[in-house]
Amino acid sequence: MKKESYNVAIAGATGAVGQEMIEILENRNFPVNELRLLASQRSVGKELEFKGEKIKIQKLDENSFKDIDIALFSAGGSRSREFAPIATKAGAIVVDNSSAFRMEEGVPLVVPEINPKAVAGYKNKGIVANPNCTTAVTVMALKPLHDLGNIKRVIASSYQAVSGAGAQAIEELKNQTIAWANSEEIQTETFPYQIAFNLLPQIDSFTDNGYTKEEMKLHNETRKILENDEIALTATTVRVPVFRAHSVSVNIETEKKISVEEAREAINNFPGVRVVDEPGELKYPMPIDVAGSDDCIVGRIREDYTVENGLSFWVVGDQLRKGAALNAVQIAELLIGDYI
Repeated sequence: MKKESYNVAIAGATGAVGQEMIEILENRNFPVNELRLLASQRSVGKELEFKGEKIKIQKLDENSFKDIDIALFSAGGSRSREFAPIATKAGAIVVDNSSAFRMEEGVPLVVPEINPKAVAGYKNKGIVANPNCTTAVTVMALKPLHDLGNIKRVIASSYQAVSGAGAQAIEELKNQTIAWANSEEIQTETFPYQIAFNLLPQIDSFTDNGYTKEEMKLHNETRKILENDEIALTATTVRVPVFRAHSVSVNIETEKKISVEEAREAINNFPGVRVVDEPGELKYPMPIDVAGSDDCIVGRIREDYTVENGLSFWVVGDQLRKGAALNAVQIAELLIGDYI
């Protein structure tokens, strides 16, 4: 018999994504029986609110997952590698937001609007992976166009908010901006260089091919989610002095020609994404418009006149929500709806 409510744990509950998960569980009225909030020792005893109730933070350890049905992980790759197997052994299904398991064979990588049936793969190892935040935002716009014209090649350049690097990165941009306004010395800790009033063309470490890990995540994860290893994707990822919401400039080539009108209609008809594209009225997607929102927004849709079947567009999404916490909760909803 199906349960009426579930015991849910959040590993990394005090981080930016963890706190967003708590809010989304409440807003979407997820059937929670017990909510167990887990973090490192330094956060133990602090309290976070859920449905008007104060819940104390517990230490994330080997005993954290007894009687837990679903464990939402947002504690970083090393912590996921250490504790996800412990959680699954205790009987929980893990929805992991880190990069630890995304490309692992037998672990499904899921965006519920795109490949919901892949969730069934949790039975292999008890884990479902959440995609990289930039990947999630980008594929929401790619999927309806791929269905329409079969994408062959993608060129993507991302403009990623500091919140993608965690709560400490948000504080760093805020503090640097205040310091700049007061003509004070700017302190740098989270990023290798000043981020206020600057752009950093590096997210994550560089690999042997000259691309960063973030750029290769976009390449590899897009192909896995769209279930097509023939798609050629090259990316440049850039950190920008925006607090929240990632933007991506995308150019695609398709096997079948897609007109601008067809592209707009396909995107508007796809769940979780919509078009704002009236350049004559200066209406186009901006990070400030989507911060705190669930939908990804697409605009600046235009034909690429340099190739036969090309389109260029601009997509913006809140990476803390669709790029992380919302997508994880949506996966949990699929699990309780069809599988658990």
